[in-house]
Amino acid sequence: MDKATIIEKINGFLVEEFEVDIEKVTPDANLRETLELDSLDYIDLVVVIESNFGFKVKPEDFVSIVTFQNFYDYVANRIASEKVAS
Repeated sequence: MDKATIIEKINGFLVEEFEVDIEKVTPDANLRETLELDSLDYIDLVVVIESNFGFKVKPEDFVSIVTFQNFYDYVANRIASEKVAS
């Protein structure tokens, strides 16, 4: 799966699951502020990631994720590392 497909898929489920305006989803935007995430929303986000991309997410993985670009990179890197591991 290439990065553009990953970004498209992520943006699609963010708009659907978190009812965020797609214009607010930009690489530099703050993920937590834009999506108005609370602790329960993070759990929802983890479930959506795991079901869409097929890998387990650890809570500590989110420590370094601030922007949407960080989020896209995280998912792309995890997908790439899952391919290497299998």
